Amino acid sequence: MNSLFCLTRVPDLGRCARRLASAAGLLLLAACGTTPPPAPVALLAPPPAVRVEGVPALSAASMEAIQRYSVVVGHSFVDWHPTKREMLVAHRPVGASTAQLYRVVSPLAAPEKLTDGADPVTNAQYEPRHGRYIVFARSSGGDEAYQLYRLDPETRAATPFTASGQRHALAGWIESRSLAIVASVPLDRTASAGSRADISTTLSIADPLNPEQRRVLAELPGGGWLGAKVSPDETQLAITRYIAATHSQTWLIDLATGQRKQVLPAAGDSTRAAHFVTGWMPDGQGLYVTSDRASEFRELMQLDLGTGALARLTADIPWDVSEGHTDPRNPLIAISANVDGRDELRLFDNRSSRPATLPVLPPGNLGRLRFHRSTGELAMAVNSTRGPSQVYTVNPAAPTAAPLAWTRPSVPAGLDLSNLLDQQIVRWKSFDGRTISGVLTLPPARFPGRRPVLMLMHGGPEGQSRLGWQGRANYFVQELGIALLEPNVRGSSGYGKTFLDLDNGRLREDSVKDMASAIDWVATQPGLDVTKVVVQGGSYGGYMALAAATRLSDRIAGAVSVVGISNFVSFLENTESYRRDLRRVEYGDERDPAMRALLTSISPLNNAAMVKKPLLVVQGRNDPRVPWTESEQIVRKLQAQGTPVWYLLADNEGHGFSRRENADFYFATLVRFVQDAVWR
Repeated sequence: MNSLFCLTRVPDLGRCARRLASAAGLLLLAACGTTPPPAPVALLAPPPAVRVEGVPALSAASMEAIQRYSVVVGHSFVDWHPTKREMLVAHRPVGASTAQLYRVVSPLAAPEKLTDGADPVTNAQYEPRHGRYIVFARSSGGDEAYQLYRLDPETRAATPFTASGQRHALAGWIESRSLAIVASVPLDRTASAGSRADISTTLSIADPLNPEQRRVLAELPGGGWLGAKVSPDETQLAITRYIAATHSQTWLIDLATGQRKQVLPAAGDSTRAAHFVTGWMPDGQGLYVTSDRASEFRELMQLDLGTGALARLTADIPWDVSEGHTDPRNPLIAISANVDGRDELRLFDNRSSRPATLPVLPPGNLGRLRFHRSTGELAMAVNSTRGPSQVYTVNPAAPTAAPLAWTRPSVPAGLDLSNLLDQQIVRWKSFDGRTISGVLTLPPARFPGRRPVLMLMHGGPEGQSRLGWQGRANYFVQELGIALLEPNVRGSSGYGKTFLDLDNGRLREDSVKDMASAIDWVATQPGLDVTKVVVQGGSYGGYMALAAATRLSDRIAGAVSVVGISNFVSFLENTESYRRDLRRVEYGDERDPAMRALLTSISPLNNAAMVKKPLLVVQGRNDPRVPWTESEQIVRKLQAQGTPVWYLLADNEGHGFSRRENADFYFATLVRFVQDAVWR
């Protein structure tokens, strides 16, 4: 096996071993008097759609070594059947290229595959009355130009019922007539064509069985309309208008006339806060919303539509309510609270709004909460340090009953996940005295000495690194003895709205200073090696990796940018039109001369001369969020100035690598890159 893929020792010992092997070889050759022909080494060929530049030849044997954790796969919960006790899950089995829909008819029954194809399918809903068909969304080659399909679960036949040239989403249902509410936004392919200044979202009412019977409900300004919920009497639609992470509104739309009314903040109320629709109260006279208008954190609130009064239901939880599920037919409301990076379940009575008794729960992070409308069972996806997403159900009516597993993860023979160590939440002070936290995963004790660090920067920027399954990254920890550190720099969600806004606009580089403070913290840890820190990130995290490659070049061993922003100005000009205004709120408006000058000055592309350490750049050609030109231009500039750079560009991917063959090759490249950076 290629030693570059199985290093588990400090470099000095490796050099000693190589010297001993070399000496032994010379003695053997002297005794034999001849030189044996070298054994041929099989090379790892890149997938057909991946263009490779600057990457050294990879041994095919390396793939077998690093597949140990990448073939551990779980299942994510998608939807309950409306009348039967069965569910849809998304799953990518070992050997398959993409995740697809599966039906599970009973706990731990073998999943039945419903969709197939080159592109993943992970988002779907049953027809709400009888479950006669399934509506799912699928794009092509990662372009996120989602089209809606009607799937017959018995014949597996999939029929599109939306028009191309737009991005469609299933926004909700008028259940009594099984009519779909479809949200559609125009697409411009901005990076290769023109763009439009004014974007609108079209809400339509369509019958998936008769797609030609479509009625436009409303034309809404902008592209941030989401989370639609139909009232119990099916006369109104409640919907969220997203403007920024800490600024969103709640609107009502009349389903007969299309007339709309803003209810949060109410007319004349200048409050700038987040307001997200969660569901309707059983009597239809009010809404459940999550909002941070009363505190630093998003709380579950009850809005009386008659009086406009808001009641705070979770004021005692000093963390964000990250998800909620309500159904007027169910006696309970389920929410998850993001408690310092771990999602925890809370239940409330749907009529009194008082806390309800929690059932026995499986250990781990709980997400994707959904009640079955007939049985009352609550389904959830659960993941932990020791395993990927697994679907469980609990019965709130029998709170002492054990959780019921519906799926089991696929784990290769000989791999014991129970041996994986728990993660830690660590904290340190940044340049201005503010406390920054992160998730730390340490390698097993069998790795002596100070260990290298792979620093993983999340995207968003409003994302958050949380406790849970590390997937392929477990290979670095368990097999190479490399620690993982995932900082939640300012601008991350989960720590209050003030913290969330601390990197906006002109404050952008303060988050880079937080990244520098994370390196300072590494230097204080006796088990970590501050001279061997590699920064990796995707999307905004890719920008952070490029910022580290420029601003912190003397403090890192290397950087890995996956679909990262290299120039804020060109990014804002070329990202898809429906996203542009949303991103300007976060990064600043490049049309303003002063802001344009600042964005230009801090962009990694314009500081490429500062890149002195190894850099790996990874990009999907069809990315609508961070256009491929962002990676292309930084790679070409580095090549022109003679700076070595590794580059992977996939013609059949978008915002990240979703196909297994591409992801496998990228990970093999990443492992080689990190090893070269920290042990060269």
